[in-house]
Amino acid sequence: RFISLPQNPSVEKRRECFLKALCVYLNESPDDLIKEFQDVDPEAQQRLSEQLDVVVYVIQHKEVEPTDDPEDVKMIKEGVEVLQDVKDVANGCSLLLGLIYCLNLDYPSKLKYTFKFIQKVLMDMDGQKLSQKVQVLKGRLYE
Repeated sequence: RFISLPQNPSVEKRRECFLKALCVYLNESPDDLIKEFQDVDPEAQQRLSEQLDVVVYVIQHKEVEPTDDPEDVKMIKEGVEVLQDVKDVANGCSLLLGLIYCLNLDYPSKLKYTFKFIQKVLMDMDGQKLSQKVQVLKGRLYE
């Protein structure tokens, strides 16, 4: 889903767009990282979250613009709500990366390259060993 951003979008919205664009560039689906729902009742929310693996879960009101802040941002790990009331999507993604890294979990297979890029290039942690996809993107960024 593409949105047109206003003249001066917030930093948080720019970060969210960057994370989604990074997924797309690395041939991974942004929907595997960020699940967005509109006005879901609590029971339906629970059923939906039980089906999710590792994601940042975003709830929006139906009447808001795509550039408005979400009503709620949560982190879901294997159907269990790990964190709630997260400030924004980008913050949720960084907390998710930290959780995966601290607990020594494997990255979700559908988002392997996205998380490796964030870890090895943006955070410069173990950046000597890069996959071909991540190495190409790093090279293009440094051109």
